[in-house]
Amino acid sequence: MPYFESKRQSGRHFLQIPGPSTVPDRILRAIDNATMDHRGPDFGLLGKQVLEKVQRIFQTTQPVVIFPASGTGAWEAALANTLSPGDRVLMCETGWFAHLWQEMAGKLGIVTDLIKTDWRRGADVAQIAERLAADKGHAIKAVAVVHNETSTGATSRIAEVRAAIDAAGHPALLLVDTISGLASAEYRHDAWGVDVTVSGSQKGLMLPPGLSFNALSKKALEASKTAKLPRSYWDWGPMIASNATGYFPYTPATNLLYGLDTACDMIFEEGLENVFARHERHAEATRRAVRHWGLEVQVEDARHYSPVLTCVRLPEGHSANALRAAILEKFNMSLGNGLGQLNDRAFRIGHLGDMNDLTLMATLSGVEMGLRVAAVPHAAGGAQAAMEFLTGNQ
Repeated sequence: MPYFESKRQSGRHFLQIPGPSTVPDRILRAIDNATMDHRGPDFGLLGKQVLEKVQRIFQTTQPVVIFPASGTGAWEAALANTLSPGDRVLMCETGWFAHLWQEMAGKLGIVTDLIKTDWRRGADVAQIAERLAADKGHAIKAVAVVHNETSTGATSRIAEVRAAIDAAGHPALLLVDTISGLASAEYRHDAWGVDVTVSGSQKGLMLPPGLSFNALSKKALEASKTAKLPRSYWDWGPMIASNATGYFPYTPATNLLYGLDTACDMIFEEGLENVFARHERHAEATRRAVRHWGLEVQVEDARHYSPVLTCVRLPEGHSANALRAAILEKFNMSLGNGLGQLNDRAFRIGHLGDMNDLTLMATLSGVEMGLRVAAVPHAAGGAQAAMEFLTGNQ
């Protein structure tokens, strides 16, 4: 059986899916360092340095636990460390990834109360408030929300969810998935009163997949002392104890930590607030292009627009998968596929990570050329509309 061989195409490949995002050369060079002894003295210094920098990314003074895993592992860690079998969790299905997290909770023996949406907006804060107000006996132990729903491009308003919990006088923990939002969309773990924040390395942090994160609160740490769900690999306790000296209780993803250290430096050099503003600007330019083409943005509520990606619906009778295939073949660009109920009905443009105006313009030009090649009805000039916005909003 022959080994896989990719087709040679000139020029760079445009990886414009909503993560994994393109890894900058500077981070690749950091990862390429010789592997360090993860029990040696130098590693302890690196570990402490990285852990402190990651706290700044999450905007927290509380512990951040780093697992060698994808974001799915961090989902499980968040649940396993805070809950017991039979506990009830209130969840909001804002898209495919919220659905998968809810599915995982059920497999772990957690009872989920699910608030469904039409996948065209973020979490329904009013319904969350209503459910909590009705829960007089405080049977609900946690509220779990996806901050940036990667399948739809909807960003939930986490500060408002926290306010709803507090207004109800409810003791439920707030668990938030910002796997695709961290270091791209505004996120404030402490200020927003989040108890466990879940994230991963392969999105706004500009790293390959392989690191996942749980940012914690004091309340979450207290809950972990009585939680009864089985945990071993995902146990926060040994991680936090070892992290105090910069080490890990088992072999960490050493070279990815080199990359994480450099990624944090790059974000701080630009300035976290500037990173957020850049992503918002690129998202608005993308939406202007989509509207000019005469296509439909998946998210209907402007308050929930994502700065990380834009999900675009195609007209009935046109295949989003065929469009993506044509763009990949003709222009060497990958776009995100539609997930769940959006399969073949929508595609996703990632505009996160190491992006600038020229990268975005090339991306939107590739989409516009692809619409023409695939014979999708559209008005020409969407890329031009984006360019006019970018040049007028420097």
